[in-house]
Amino acid sequence: MKGRFITEEDDDPILSVVNLIDLFLVITVILLIIIVQNPLNPFTSEDVIVVENPGKKDMRITIKEGDELTRYESNGEIGEGEGIKAGITYRLPDGRMVYVPE
Repeated sequence: MKGRFITEEDDDPILSVVNLIDLFLVITVILLIIIVQNPLNPFTSEDVIVVENPGKKDMRITIKEGDELTRYESNGEIGEGEGIKAGITYRLPDGRMVYVPE
C-alpha cells in the first residue's frame, strides 16, 4: 500500500520558527540596502542637498554637511527685501552654476 508515512520531523514546531528567522533575515538585509542607497544615510561623510517638491508651495530643502542636517521649509510666500545687485550667475552646459561678481 502506497502512502505517506508521518515522521517525527514533519511535526517538529521548531522548523516553522527557523523559517520565520530566515524571513526576518531577508527583511533586515532589504532594509539595510535601502538605508545605504538613501542620499542622507548616516554612514557617508559626503555633503548632500536634497530638494523635495521644487518650485511648489510645500518645497523643502534638506542639507547634510558631515553629521549635521539642516532643513528649510517653504511657507508659500514670496520674499521681499532691500539690496543691490552683486553679480551675475551663469548656468554652464553641464548644469553647473558659475557666479561672477561685478
